[in-house]
Amino acid sequence: MKQVLQSYRTGELWLAEVPVPACEAGGVVVRTRASLVSSGTEKQKITLAKKSLLGKAMARPDLVSQVLKKVKSEGVFSTFDKVSAKLDEPIPLGYSAAGEVIEVGRQTVGFAIGARVAVAGAGYANHSEFNFVPANLCAAIPEGVSFADASFATIGAIALQGVRQADPLLGERVVVVGLGLLGLLTVQILKANGCAVLGFDPDDNKVALAQSLGADAAVSTEAEQACAAFTGGRGADAVIITAATPSHGPIESAAAMSRHRGRVVAVGLVGLNVPRDAFYQKELDLRMSMSYGPGRYDPSYEEGGNDYPFAYVRFTEQRNMESFLYLVQQGKVTPSALVTHRIPFDDALDAYSLLAGKGPPTLTRELDHLGILLEYPEDAAVVRTTRTALRGSAEPGPEIAGVGFIGAGTFAKGVLLPQLVKLGGIALTGVCTSTGRSAQQTADRYGFRVATTDASTLLDDPGTNTIFVATRHSSHASFAAAALRAGKNVFVEKPLCLSEEEIETVAEALASAQAEGLDPCLMVGFNRRFSPHAAALKEAFASRNTPMVVSYRVNAGSISSDSWIQDPAVGGGRIIGEVCHFVDFCSALIGRRPVSVAANSIASARTDVVSRDSCAITINYEDGSLAVIQYLAEGHKDLAKERCEVFAGGKSAVMDDFRTTVFYGGGKPLRGKQSKGFSEELKLFLEACRSGGSWPISWESLVDTHRACFASIRSLETGRTILVDSRRGPLSGD
Repeated sequence: MKQVLQSYRTGELWLAEVPVPACEAGGVVVRTRASLVSSGTEKQKITLAKKSLLGKAMARPDLVSQVLKKVKSEGVFSTFDKVSAKLDEPIPLGYSAAGEVIEVGRQTVGFAIGARVAVAGAGYANHSEFNFVPANLCAAIPEGVSFADASFATIGAIALQGVRQADPLLGERVVVVGLGLLGLLTVQILKANGCAVLGFDPDDNKVALAQSLGADAAVSTEAEQACAAFTGGRGADAVIITAATPSHGPIESAAAMSRHRGRVVAVGLVGLNVPRDAFYQKELDLRMSMSYGPGRYDPSYEEGGNDYPFAYVRFTEQRNMESFLYLVQQGKVTPSALVTHRIPFDDALDAYSLLAGKGPPTLTRELDHLGILLEYPEDAAVVRTTRTALRGSAEPGPEIAGVGFIGAGTFAKGVLLPQLVKLGGIALTGVCTSTGRSAQQTADRYGFRVATTDASTLLDDPGTNTIFVATRHSSHASFAAAALRAGKNVFVEKPLCLSEEEIETVAEALASAQAEGLDPCLMVGFNRRFSPHAAALKEAFASRNTPMVVSYRVNAGSISSDSWIQDPAVGGGRIIGEVCHFVDFCSALIGRRPVSVAANSIASARTDVVSRDSCAITINYEDGSLAVIQYLAEGHKDLAKERCEVFAGGKSAVMDDFRTTVFYGGGKPLRGKQSKGFSEELKLFLEACRSGGSWPISWESLVDTHRACFASIRSLETGRTILVDSRRGPLSGD
C-alpha cells in the first residue's frame, strides 16, 4: 500500500510503498476513501521536522532534557544509537480520515466488515491507503454523509469540544477568534446551537466565508469595537480562540471583548500570557479545550478500548465524532464548503507543496488551501493490499544465522540491531511490526530481506532459523511459543512471560519441538549477567566458603501509572517487566536457586505515586545466601541508576552502574565506559544457535527468575514470605 511519510531527521516527504498494517485485537483495519490535510497542525509538524538539529532542540527542550538524562545514565554511545534510531523512524502524517472496514479485531464489537467509518488520531488515521485504528477512535458514518464530509470528523470533534467547553446557552453571543478550518466549523456548530456569532480574522476572504456559513457578523479589523456593537456594549458571553499563533494578542483581546464573568476558551495553539488585571477585574473563566474530548491522551481509552460510562461522561472523543457527523447529516454543518482542493492520493505531495507556499502564484495564500482533501482510488483492484514486501537479499547459508525480528521498537533499533550488525555472521531475513511504515523503514535501514506485518511470514520462512521477539511484554510468550514450535531459535527481550500459565505455554512449545527432534535455543535478554563486571565479581567470589549477601539498589525513576508498562495485562508492571533483570543478576552471581521471597513496598495515598514501584525484595537461596533488591521510583534522577554490593568469605565488592567495580580483600578493580553485557549476551546466544550447545541461561534459571518475580508480587499482596518451588509449579505461602 501507499502512505505519506516524513523523515524527522531531514524533513523530506515521500509517498512510500509499505506493508498493510496488522489488525490488532481491539480495532479495525480501514481502507481509506478520503483524508483531510490539516493546514495548521500538519504544517507545524512539517516545519519542525525541517529544522536543523539545533532548531529541533530549541523547539523541543523537553526532549533535549530526556536525551541528557540518558547520556548521564547510559553513556554517549548508547544514547547516540537510540536517538539516531528515533530520528530515522519515519513520521506518518494525517489524523482525520474516512473509509470502509475490511478487517475486524477479535475483541472488537460494534463494527463489521463493510461498515463506513470516520477515523481519528495521529499515528492511526494516517494519509495511507489502509489504516489500523482502535475501536474508540472510529465512528459510524450516518446514511447520506459522504466519505469526503466524514473525513472532517476529527477536526469537527475538536471544534465541538471547544464549543462544549464554552457551555453556550441558546441566544448567547459568542465571538470566534481565528477563522481557519477549525474556526469556521466552530461558527457553524455555534449557529446550530442557537447562538449569535461574531467571527474575527485578519483575512478578509475568511471573514466573507464565515458570513456565508452563517456568522451573524464577521470582521477583519477592530474586533473589540465590533464586539461592543454586536453585544450592545455588554461584552461577549463567551470567546472561543481557534487561532494558531504564539502571540498573546488573542488572549488579551478575548479579555477585552468578554462581559463580566464571561468564558474564554483556548482551542488553538495560542500564546497564554494571561492579562491578570483584565481577567481579575471581570472575574473571567479561562478554560482549555483538550483536543477531541474526554479520552484524548488516555491509553486505556484510546488503545485499550475501555469506554467511559455513558451516564457520567456523556461526550467522549468517539461520541463527539458521532455528534459532529449527526450535524453534518442534518445539514447544520457543511464541510464541503470548506474544501478548496481535491487531490488524488497518488499526488498527495502536491498538498504539502501548497502548504509550503510552493504552488502556483494564485494558490499560495492560506485561504486558497483551507481544506485540502485527499481522494483515494475507488477501484480496489488498483490498491496493493499485501502485508509483506520482499527485498533483494540472498538466502543465508547454513553457517549463517538467518535472523528475523518480531517487533522493532526503540530498544530493538537502538541496541539489539546495532550490536548484531557489529558482531556479524548473520543474515537479516525479515522484520515484522504492527505498522507497515516501521517494518519498511527498519528493513531499509538494516537490510532485512522481508518487511511484513504478518508474523507467520517469518515463522514459516525456512531461511529464518532465529527469531528475536521485541514486542510489548504481553505478546512475548505467545510469539516465543510459536517460534519454538516452528523449530526456531528464540531471543526474547525480557520478560519471557507475565504469568505461570504463560510459562507452561512456552514449556509445552519447547517440549513439542524437542519431541519432533528439533533442538532450538531459547534466550531471554538478561544482559547484565554477561557484563565484564559480572564476570569479574563471579571470579572474585568463586572460592567463597560462606553464603553470599548481595545488595542491589536501583534508582529506577518514576513511570506514570497510565503507561502500558504499568498495565498488568500488557506490561505486567515493573516488578515483572524490569526487576526480573536484577533477580537474574543476583541469581547468576550467587549460583544457586532461589527458595523464598519476601517483599515490601512503600504505601502512599497519592494518585501519582505507584507504591509497588518502590519496593524492597529479599530472596533466600538454597545455600543460605541472600539477595536484597531495592527498586526505587521516587529518587533523584541525578543519582546513578544501579549499585551492587557483594559480601562473602571475608571479601567485599562494590559495582557502580556497570562503570566501576572495586574489590576489598582481593581482586583487580574494573573501570571504563558503561558495559551492561549486550554484546556479550548476543555473541553467546548466536554461538549456541550455531553449535546447538547448551543455552547461555538454562531453562531452570529462566523459570526461577520469573517465578521469583511472581512470588514478589504475591508477597506484596499477602504480606507473607512466598516459597519458590520450580519443581511443583505453583507458588505457595509458607
